[in-house]
Amino acid sequence: MLSAESLQLIDVELAKYPADQRRSATMSALRIAQEEKGWLAPETIAFVADYIGISAAQAYEVATFYNMYQLEPVGKYKLTVCTNLPCALRGGVDAGEYLKQKLGIGYGETTPDGKFTLIEGECMGACGDAPVMLVNNHKMCSFMSAEAIEAKLAELQ
Repeated sequence: MLSAESLQLIDVELAKYPADQRRSATMSALRIAQEEKGWLAPETIAFVADYIGISAAQAYEVATFYNMYQLEPVGKYKLTVCTNLPCALRGGVDAGEYLKQKLGIGYGETTPDGKFTLIEGECMGACGDAPVMLVNNHKMCSFMSAEAIEAKLAELQ
């Protein structure tokens, strides 16, 4: 179900915890699986759970609680725009609206070519850099004016 490389990465995470606390590696293991697969199908979650020695229900609880896990296919680039109050006061809502118009999709949707998925996000802890956007849960982009959004989209093309 997962590549040998992904299983090795999960093993590294498992080694960080005592044998009776393997459950502590759940978040990392799900992240690794999602990076390989692009999203977490129920069978992927069950596989990860079995691999680390917890129930599928326990792994599913984690996958459904945190918004960084995708339970449905997403575009190659998942763009999460913060619209919480500090970002909203500094243009976060405008950045989201600009992306909706530019990409021709709404929040929770993917462009027809499968390239971009747009997500409305909660606080990302970078209020001083507002408005902020997170690309694929890993790359924080700050001060996302229309010009900065254009540059980022061109970079991702």
